[in-house]
Amino acid sequence: MTQKNKTAITPTRADDYPEWYQQVVKAAELAEVSPVRGCMIIKPWGYAIWENIQRVLDDQFKATGHKNVYFPLLIPISFLEKEAAHIEGFAKECAVVTHHRLETNAEGKLVPAGELENPYIIRPTSETIIGEAFSRWIQSYRDLPMLVNQWANVMRWEMRTRMFLRTSEFLWQEGHTAHATAEDAQHETLKILDLYTRFANDYLAMPAIKGEKTASERFPGAVSTYCIEAMMQDKKALQAGTSHFLGQNFARACDIKFLSAEGKEEYVWTTSWGVTTRLIGGLIMTHSDDNGLVLPPKLAPLHVVILPMVHKEEQRADIMQYCTQLADELRHVQFDRKNILVEIDQRELTGGEKAWSWVKKGVPIRIEIGMKEVQNTTVFMGRRDKEYKDRISQTRQEFLATVATQLSDIQNILLARATKFRQDNTVEINSKDEFYDYFKNGDGGFAYSHWNGSAEIEAQVKQDLNVTIRCIPKLDTVPETGKCIFSNEASKQRVIFAKAY
Repeated sequence: MTQKNKTAITPTRADDYPEWYQQVVKAAELAEVSPVRGCMIIKPWGYAIWENIQRVLDDQFKATGHKNVYFPLLIPISFLEKEAAHIEGFAKECAVVTHHRLETNAEGKLVPAGELENPYIIRPTSETIIGEAFSRWIQSYRDLPMLVNQWANVMRWEMRTRMFLRTSEFLWQEGHTAHATAEDAQHETLKILDLYTRFANDYLAMPAIKGEKTASERFPGAVSTYCIEAMMQDKKALQAGTSHFLGQNFARACDIKFLSAEGKEEYVWTTSWGVTTRLIGGLIMTHSDDNGLVLPPKLAPLHVVILPMVHKEEQRADIMQYCTQLADELRHVQFDRKNILVEIDQRELTGGEKAWSWVKKGVPIRIEIGMKEVQNTTVFMGRRDKEYKDRISQTRQEFLATVATQLSDIQNILLARATKFRQDNTVEINSKDEFYDYFKNGDGGFAYSHWNGSAEIEAQVKQDLNVTIRCIPKLDTVPETGKCIFSNEASKQRVIFAKAY
């Protein structure tokens, strides 16, 4: 019998992928389940990743003219009633505030009291309340475009939750813009889609496909919804960001008008767009392995961890002095236009315990320093994109000279691996029988197939296989026409089918 290699995470991806995911989150100390149903507590390591995501995106939004705002957590129920499709889409997910105080009953228990005449909704999204403000802020064409973004939390009452991927409360950014013409609003929508695509590729090292959602998958109240879709290691799709062209639907509902240059009163054209803490879930499932989290260096809270290996107390001072000097030198090296982030792990643990704790947290580079390294002016280095035992000795100067290049190398390797994995698990399917066999008897992937645009066929495939159209790809070339594999009717282009989160 062949003996399995011991891994830091059990079960492995192959044994039980959903449980493996939960164990990676736990071992990396990213988050934990909270006392509030369906919500999570994001721990320092997990929140540091979100802060890095936030910093990069915030800079990119501001560079494209957007300004940050903050709107109330509570939305009057009357605001949501204004846009019928919007409230219909979110009605079953809304958390409602109906009382404004607590009282003690006869049994000594706290009970809600002071019923509100007009209940509030804990925001599931903010189009309606921001639309109400836009209606006051926008008077003339000179006020356009209006470009704002909000970093906030939202609440959607989810039945089945999984940390980072789907929780009742989550963190996100939501951009909201208003424009004088449909063309300007559509340009904004696609500009943000491109921004999200580049961010996923360049920072998350998660290759994303951009495309348009089908009518049944559109954001409630939108004219068009665009998205980025990425493949996880279990070959399921993850929707990693959305950008919505809202037309004049919310402008009419919220009465957002402006006086044009010609002196004519017109409704604005609006957009909204967002990404969430779900990106951390995508990062985990794109790169991590059976030893824990693997982080792309551009978003890692720490680039290099230095592990002092003190076997004799009389050696401690020399080893710690060497580690401190090395850390100081590393902090003057730049990677991705910022100083490298370094920490010395001085915990009273064995060398193996220290090293494995950082492996599980996904730190890109680990440096072990013992008396041998001090005497030889070397470092003993391991990289998270390689096997744990695949460690090498380098001179101190060689390491300092190459550390930024090595971090870039790790970033590029993670992207290349994820891209190859997606390519290896993407197929073109040209018949219904082959399609059903692929998803019923195989282990899935992305299937590019022709579809005639029928919502009935889309619903039937979802019912039969739990497979959905992830997006209609926005291609740089002319789409290939063909025949729908389900009806044999004309099809404008292939669409991407997959099982999804």
